[in-house]
Amino acid sequence: MSVRQQAMRLPLLLVGLACSAPRPTPGVVRGSPGAPLQSLPGPMPGFGPFDTFSDALIAACPLILSKPHATAGRPGTQDFELRWRISKEYCAWLYYTPAGKYEMSMLTDQSAQDDLDRRRSCLLPATVDDARFPPGSLKYVFALHNHPYAGRLSDGDLRMITSMGRTHEWVVQVRGKKVPLSVVAFFSNSNDLEHPSCDGFFQYIPVTGELKKWTGDASSGWRQELLGTVTWQDEEHYRIDEK
Repeated sequence: MSVRQQAMRLPLLLVGLACSAPRPTPGVVRGSPGAPLQSLPGPMPGFGPFDTFSDALIAACPLILSKPHATAGRPGTQDFELRWRISKEYCAWLYYTPAGKYEMSMLTDQSAQDDLDRRRSCLLPATVDDARFPPGSLKYVFALHNHPYAGRLSDGDLRMITSMGRTHEWVVQVRGKKVPLSVVAFFSNSNDLEHPSCDGFFQYIPVTGELKKWTGDASSGWRQELLGTVTWQDEEHYRIDEK
């Protein structure tokens, strides 16, 4: 399909989306217009609990990528530009509870802006409201979200998790082990948008500065690649030393 044909299809597609009544997406919550959520309810129904964060991450990846417009498929394939323009980012917290389990909050797709010509970033509330446990008793471990395609973590991703580290602990103690706070972005290389595969995730760990890319699956195992190291000069400026 030519670029002109794609451009002609986009307005028709967007009109169809605008005319259809929005339906609630299971597991996704939103604030009201002009009033974004200040916390996310937890836990996610039907998810976990898990004994290890690795098991929780493996389960979270396909769940998040299965949400409407969570993936745009592979760049360069037919209709990718259209799918990218209507894609969404969903975000959630993976947290550790006083019961000794890992849980995930509900998801939100509230966005920093709604301009379809620019990449959207999910606005992650700073806290989770899990009524089973006292306020302040949860340990925040991973800020989770999806990327519509296998793109590296953005400037906004790095700044967001760094600000969360100033709100929560940089490293939490879990069963005698140290687990650092980090941001994770899942991606799929599949063009099957209804049943996308989980092909990996990007991760940034502020306490070590490491930028990583994980690829693989639960059956074959996960392989990590160190992409670089982030060094903050002050609260606003940083540099990335790529490997």
